[in-house]
Amino acid sequence: MDRGDEAAFAEFVTREWTRLVRVAFLLTGDLGRAEDLVQQTLVKVHRHWVRVHRDGSPYGYTRAALVNESTSWWRRKRVDETLGEIPAHADRARSDAYAGIDNRQELIQALAKLPPRMRAVIVLRFYDDLSEAEAAHALGISVGSVKSQTSRGLIRMRAAITDASEPGRLTPTTSTKGA
Repeated sequence: MDRGDEAAFAEFVTREWTRLVRVAFLLTGDLGRAEDLVQQTLVKVHRHWVRVHRDGSPYGYTRAALVNESTSWWRRKRVDETLGEIPAHADRARSDAYAGIDNRQELIQALAKLPPRMRAVIVLRFYDDLSEAEAAHALGISVGSVKSQTSRGLIRMRAAITDASEPGRLTPTTSTKGA
């Protein structure tokens, strides 16, 4: 790579770092792992930067690589996830900061309960605001799969949020025995 390509890559990383970490955080549920995931992905993107930059869609390519890297991690690890903190730089509601944080935490917890592919579809469709066709292309799956994964994912997330917000509702981890 020549100096111009290196400078373009450095400028891309500086400009898109926060955005990529946010996507990775939504995919992993852990800020440290999200940053590691972005770094691993950027190392791989750097190898192909001349072609990626020339094609004119470096963010889209990098986002797809990020999702693929996240999926590969899930396949290798297969461990239960615990959610970390909400990134300090995440967008927050200015009018009622506490409600915004509470709502975000509920969404992040519901998102973390989804399987990796379903989570990736939801993140790409609603966080990155991709169309069904764009999400399908980014994930290498059919538009029909994106539609069904979106529908099922939203149903699961709604159920998780409803369960968590109904006081006194029994969940599989609560019991009335001994009360």
